[in-house]
Amino acid sequence: MIGREKEIKELEKLYSSKQAELVAIYGRRRVGKTYLVDEVFQGKITFRHAGLSPLDEEPKGLLRVQLDHFYNSLRLHGIESEKSPDSWLDAFFMLEKLLQGIDDGSRQVVFLDELPWLDTPRSGFVRAFEGFWNTWACHRKNLMVIICGSANSWMMNELINNHGGLYGRVTHEIKLSPFNLFECEEFYKSKGIPFSRYDIVQSYMMLGGIPYYMGYMNEDLSLAQNIDQIFFAKGAKLKLEYDRLFESVFKRPEAIKAIVELLYTRNMGYTRKTIAERLNASDGGHLTKDLNALIASDFVVRYVPFGLSKKEDHYKLIDSFCLFYLYFVKNQTTNNKRFWQQNSSMPQVVAWRGYAFENVCFHHIDQIKEALGISGVITSESAWTKKADDEEGMQIDLLISRKDNAVNMCEIKFYSDDFVVSKDYYRTILRRIEMLSEKLSSKMSVYSTLITTYGLKKNEYSGAFVKTITFDDLFR
Repeated sequence: MIGREKEIKELEKLYSSKQAELVAIYGRRRVGKTYLVDEVFQGKITFRHAGLSPLDEEPKGLLRVQLDHFYNSLRLHGIESEKSPDSWLDAFFMLEKLLQGIDDGSRQVVFLDELPWLDTPRSGFVRAFEGFWNTWACHRKNLMVIICGSANSWMMNELINNHGGLYGRVTHEIKLSPFNLFECEEFYKSKGIPFSRYDIVQSYMMLGGIPYYMGYMNEDLSLAQNIDQIFFAKGAKLKLEYDRLFESVFKRPEAIKAIVELLYTRNMGYTRKTIAERLNASDGGHLTKDLNALIASDFVVRYVPFGLSKKEDHYKLIDSFCLFYLYFVKNQTTNNKRFWQQNSSMPQVVAWRGYAFENVCFHHIDQIKEALGISGVITSESAWTKKADDEEGMQIDLLISRKDNAVNMCEIKFYSDDFVVSKDYYRTILRRIEMLSEKLSSKMSVYSTLITTYGLKKNEYSGAFVKTITFDDLFR
């Protein structure tokens, strides 16, 4: 298995404990939650069940279909002389009987996948699961129940942060994140895909380190050919993924997509108030839940831009797949199956790479801090855009504000060669340092930092940057 060393150790330790464990694993759709459990507990799962996607309404009703499917799983695992349960209370009672009947004292692992899908409207699922755990399961010292779900907001609200009967019952939680660049490189190597680091970064700009998406890459094709096969060819693998992504995870998919598509239009994002105004939406409960759901699922991040108060926090779209899809795929008017091969050098794509590389850097702050030698320093990260009014306008790609009275002013440049500082750009950097210093305490020092692909070409102006970070640093 690529990566996941920390998560594997945690799960193995929990498996060896001498008490009942209720483990919640959550993360973005396609990030590899099920694969992780299957690999760690191969041959050790006593009972497993996966909820059915609620996308397709069945004539019998979703509750009936889910209960019948659960009953089929019980039968596969050996339950006898029972009829399909009429409620989730009955279903979990049948599971208790099954587990009790085969209990030989060894560790029993119950794996319930896509748990949020089981909680259909008016089904009473959460209350039944609460009864299963509190009345019976938590007293079985050899029982380990693993629950997974891609609907992160449901996992957080109904289980991990539950204020009712399940309050404090989850004994361990694991949030599974997408691969970083180092893990992406290891993944491609394991598949025999000979991508350079330059190509791997570009693939991250499109797929965001999602293992399931990366698995579509063909070792016999170039990166550009692969992208055409995945996004633009007839029957492309991820052509319909954008809509499925939201419909399968969120209760209000259209409202969620409206927020995502608004945030996409501005790199630094918008305030909550602006989002409500632009979408003509009530600034109330639904908007709060939708924004929190997007944050919990790693599609959006909430941050305070430099120089603003905490009341002016912004919501920024950071999901690489969504950003790429909305930029190039959603509004495609032609069926050009070689779109990426034929247009990879056009100005629109070159400009997109610049913005997309900034997003890659935001996802690799830990690696950037390590390269700067400040891993142990508390920091906050943001962008800074100063509107041009009576003064000069300015935009800084990334500011790392440090508790050791320093700020790294980062310029992010995606180039196919060493970056060259011109005389004009040198003066621009000096002016930005001056303007930023005016906004900071006199105790704070500003360090100009270049984050680029291959490095900085030495010339009479390269001293504009006191530190340079390259691809190799991001792949740590």
